Amino acid sequence: MKHLKYFLPCLFLIQSLFGKTILLENFEELMDALNNGEKVRVVIDYGKCQLIADNEIQESSPKAIGGMSLETFEYFADNVLGKNIAFVVASESKLIANPIGDGYVYNYAKVKVDKESKVRLTARYIDPVTFQEKMDENFFTEMNDGRNDGAASFYMEQ
Repeated sequence: MKHLKYFLPCLFLIQSLFGKTILLENFEELMDALNNGEKVRVVIDYGKCQLIADNEIQESSPKAIGGMSLETFEYFADNVLGKNIAFVVASESKLIANPIGDGYVYNYAKVKVDKESKVRLTARYIDPVTFQEKMDENFFTEMNDGRNDGAASFYMEQ
C-alpha cells in the first residue's frame, strides 16, 4: 500500500505523455498526417449524417457511432480516374456478429474524403459464406473541424 501512493501519480504522468490525439481539421491536415506515416483514426457519428440506403435518402440516420483506422489508403490527385477533385480513400473489413440478423457478417467500411473535406462512409454487411450483400448504406457529412457540425472526426495519435 505504501508504494501505491507513488505508483498512481506515475501512472497518470505516463498516460499524459502517451496516447494523446490531435483533431485533424481539414483535408490538408489529413493528407499531411497520412503522408508522414502517422496513425490516423476516424470516428463517425452516424446520427448526424445524411443517410442513403436502397438508393433513397432516408429521413434520419441511426443513433450510432463507429470508427476505424486509416491504415491502408489511396490518394488520387485532381483529374485522376475521371474525377475532378482530389480525394483519399481507405477501407477495412471485419467479421462481426450480425447486429441485424443471425450469425456473422463481414462489416465492410470505406471512408472517402475529398479535398473540400466532404466525407462519404460506405457501410456494408456481407455474408461470409455466399458473399451476398445483406446491407448497403452510405453516410454523407464533412470533416469535423471543432467548429462545425461535421460528423466525421479524424484524429492523429501524438
